[in-house]
Amino acid sequence: MTLKYLIQKEFLQIRRNAFLPRLIIMFPIIIMCVMPWVMNMEVKNIRVGVVDNDRSVRSQQMVHAIEASNYFIFSGQKSSYQEALAEIEKGVIDIVMVIPKDYSRDFVKGRQPQVLIAANAVNGTKGAMGSAYLSQIAMSSVSMPSVSSVPSVLLLYNKGQNYKLFMIPALLAIVMMLMTGFLPTLNIVGEKEAGTIEQINVTPVSKWAFILAKLIPYWLIALFVITVSLLLAWLVYGITCAGSIMWVYVLAMLLALFFSSFGLIVSNYSDTMQQAIFVMWFFVVCIMLLSGLFTPTRSMPHLAYLTTYVNPMHYFIDAIRTVFIRGGSFSTIAHQIYALLGIGCFMAVWAVRSYKKNS
Repeated sequence: MTLKYLIQKEFLQIRRNAFLPRLIIMFPIIIMCVMPWVMNMEVKNIRVGVVDNDRSVRSQQMVHAIEASNYFIFSGQKSSYQEALAEIEKGVIDIVMVIPKDYSRDFVKGRQPQVLIAANAVNGTKGAMGSAYLSQIAMSSVSMPSVSSVPSVLLLYNKGQNYKLFMIPALLAIVMMLMTGFLPTLNIVGEKEAGTIEQINVTPVSKWAFILAKLIPYWLIALFVITVSLLLAWLVYGITCAGSIMWVYVLAMLLALFFSSFGLIVSNYSDTMQQAIFVMWFFVVCIMLLSGLFTPTRSMPHLAYLTTYVNPMHYFIDAIRTVFIRGGSFSTIAHQIYALLGIGCFMAVWAVRSYKKNS
């Protein structure tokens, strides 16, 4: 019965707060409706200038191929390489392709004509990907592959190559992390600053009852947030989970167990709200960037990759993408579920043990 009234107290505090109810409702809506359009890792809109010293039909065909590409913004033909290089240095264009004078003649004679591609590498990813795209256009114009040498690609998952389908599971992770991590953290620290936690400390309420009363409301909020996010993914983008929706909720609750427990641990060791926010933000950013949310974890240095074995966000993202995109079952995500459960239980016990109750 004590736990019941403590949970009622938490919901009353949330309802009487002028900001939190609006945040709980608006945050998943904004994240799911705006971020899938913005968080796109594809490299597009690369501004390209061409120096055509050959002025032949074949060189113009390559120029038209660049103009027709969806990845480039054609910035016109330049009179010389020096002019194009000056525009790169000014940031007017990103890449320049120089077609040599004897390009068409070398092609007719069976030689391999060479083109020069110079890219602005301040943004390394954009420069490298843009150069690769241009190289493909140049190679396709030089030699036409035979039918037998054209590779056949069979897409088993995400057949439409819709990047939003890849990012929505990651956005679910971000929503869960911020909603169930920061809110419990600020809850206890806010009570410390207001002095109301001292009233709890002089009561016979046990540590477990107090911590569970702090965790359960945010688990229920996590259920609400994940439901809203899934509905928006279906209504706005027409994207639904390929696997069982039950495993999405199971994974979400396990992640909520970790972050809410971790938030309470931070709040137990913090004296002010500012201190708790900075500590929580430091760990959240590290957990997110080392989880494989944006980049493959196998691309990391070995020491950084070792951190993924204790990173719950890594297990969650791996499992949620398996269920959401590939339609995986329990057997395919059992390892991730056990890892999340183990880490979450460990953090929950730590949250209870670290709470200092002076009775």
